[in-house]
Amino acid sequence: MEVEGSSKKMIATQEEMVEARVPLPYRDQCAHLLIPLNKCRSAELYLPWKCENERHIYEKCEYELVMERLLKMQKIREEEKIKQQQHQGIPLIPKTANA
Repeated sequence: MEVEGSSKKMIATQEEMVEARVPLPYRDQCAHLLIPLNKCRSAELYLPWKCENERHIYEKCEYELVMERLLKMQKIREEEKIKQQQHQGIPLIPKTANA
C-alpha cells in the first residue's frame, strides 16, 4: 500500500496495526517501526534508557516524514505565489525607488 504524495511506502498492514493496538494518529508510514518499539517498551517496563536504538530509528523516520511534508508545502506555496503574481500582473523584479 502506498500513501499519495509520500516517497515512503506503508509496510505495516492494517491488520498488523490493529493487532499491535497502534493508535489511529500513529498509523503512518513509520508504524512498522513503532510496533517493535512498543513491544520493547512493554517488555522493559518503559525504562527510558532501554530500547534506545528502536526509538532512534522510529523518531528518525517520523522526522523524515515531517521534513518531506514541509518541503512539499513550501513548493506548493511557491507555485501559488507565482500563479498569483502572474494573474495580478505584478512583475517578478520590482522597480527600485530611484529608477
